[in-house]
Amino acid sequence: MKNYGTIPPSTSPAGTPVNLEYISRAKERLKTGLGARRPWKEMFEIHALNLPKPFSDAVARIKRNFAYFQMNYAIIVLLIIFLSLLWHPISLIVFIAMMAVWLILYFLRDEPLVIFGRLISDRVVLIVLSIVTIVVLFLTRATTNILVALLVGVVVMLIHAAVRKTDDLVFDEADTSLLRSPAGGP
Repeated sequence: MKNYGTIPPSTSPAGTPVNLEYISRAKERLKTGLGARRPWKEMFEIHALNLPKPFSDAVARIKRNFAYFQMNYAIIVLLIIFLSLLWHPISLIVFIAMMAVWLILYFLRDEPLVIFGRLISDRVVLIVLSIVTIVVLFLTRATTNILVALLVGVVVMLIHAAVRKTDDLVFDEADTSLLRSPAGGP
């Protein structure tokens, strides 16, 4: 009767509790995903900011800086959208809920998604989640806030990308892509 009232932990074959194993895998996936983020100090280095002379130089800088700082830019745009929704609490709750859905179904998932016995590709999950997120946020009647915040985020990103010199940026071109495959497949 010494163990009365205790619940035995469920364990995986390796002996690690299933929940802890999932959490550790999720933490590892977040670390690798955020590993693509460049240091903020490098992004906002004062000595690397100047106005480009010709327009073609600005376009080249925007392309290179976007490829290099894409995770940082995504964080900035999401933060601006989040801040714009502070005055619309329902939209903010929906935004946070959709971020949780994105984390569960897209970013932290390490096994293929199977619904009704059919394998769903990551590209389909990305498209469906994007459409659902946009529709649900627009149904909260914060359309103006969302569009203005998105526009402000894009303008901030373009201004930074145009004025940030690219001479000191070193990266592998093949490693940078906007649509990364989180579950290991295309």
